[in-house]
Amino acid sequence: MFKWIWPLAVLVALSSCVGPGGDKPPFDPIDRPPPAVGDAVSAGVAAGPSFRSLRIDPQDAQSALIAFRSSCDWPSGKEDVSGLTRTEDWLGICTAALRWEGDALTFFETYFETAQIGNGEAFATGYFEPEILGSRTRRPGYDVPVYRVPEDLVRAWPADTPESEREGRPPLGRYDDNGDFVPYYSRAEIEEGALAGRGLEIAWAADAVEMFFLQIQGSGLLRLPDGSRMRIGYAGQNGRGYTGIGGLMRERGLLGDGPGQYPGSMQGIVQYLNENPVAGRALMRENESWIFFRELDTSGPLGSLGVPVTRQNSVAVDPRFVPYGAPVVLDMDRDIADGMWVAQDTGGAIKGANRFDTFWGNGGDAAEVAGGMSARGAALVLLPKGTLARLNGR
Repeated sequence: MFKWIWPLAVLVALSSCVGPGGDKPPFDPIDRPPPAVGDAVSAGVAAGPSFRSLRIDPQDAQSALIAFRSSCDWPSGKEDVSGLTRTEDWLGICTAALRWEGDALTFFETYFETAQIGNGEAFATGYFEPEILGSRTRRPGYDVPVYRVPEDLVRAWPADTPESEREGRPPLGRYDDNGDFVPYYSRAEIEEGALAGRGLEIAWAADAVEMFFLQIQGSGLLRLPDGSRMRIGYAGQNGRGYTGIGGLMRERGLLGDGPGQYPGSMQGIVQYLNENPVAGRALMRENESWIFFRELDTSGPLGSLGVPVTRQNSVAVDPRFVPYGAPVVLDMDRDIADGMWVAQDTGGAIKGANRFDTFWGNGGDAAEVAGGMSARGAALVLLPKGTLARLNGR
């Protein structure tokens, strides 16, 4: 691990530099995110140490630069909701990145400054691209539907919502037979056949538990009977709230190290669901969120930026606290999570300052690493040089 350490007095002083102001939930099996303030500026932003003092591995920096380049279409047309940067802050850096031929460490040192959001104390989980058995057509052993977005899933304001409360985007739902706008079908209703017979299936999975976790990851691979693979990615969500079943199991004493308990990891949760099919199905239905998919022809799963995410380079963030496309440096108590990442994704379970979900690819050890990732430490966000001075009115 590398460490950045400031004396307490320095931290206090720096914290005043800026005053307080896919459902695509990557897997969050145990810990629930803390309550979040509005954005990064309101959380407080402090200047961090120099980039060079972090002693980033040159190859890690090179991989981060490649990932950063792939994100460079983002700033041209999207607003940074964190309150930290403006579109023009990124345009010059992206132009330079696309033309850069020197070493990556020098690039980041030249164009970025480090910043601590809030107290900088970070929590990171992991997600991956699962591969499960599937078929493009229904056949014996393949009975779990993979649905595309239904035409009747729409955004609208319920008729009884006062005009004064109609702020932001309307909720997702549907119009019932009486013409009333109501919540969309829940997971239980969909599993009971609410969408059956409408031709919405793009594929069929072999295992309901595996499909449940593929929904949580938001994308994945279906290994078809002929040996080929079909990549599917997040296309929409039913508008129902996401509930992490790992948290429920923990509250109910099902996870832990005691007699009769299951390990507090994704693998432990899967074991419980498989060994207790009736109770497990009921538990999964407590997560009312349902994910709809589309087929992808990309080299990897698509993150929220619309570019493929890559192993040990891409991280999901809450965009209210980390600008999309921004490099992030993590120093965690799990060394494998240390180093540079690029904010290229988000998720319903990723909320608040310094909350991250690291991406670990597919195959090999991806599921094991992601499922067991629960790391705490410190985080820095790399911002275009001059950002902190501008926010501080200098």
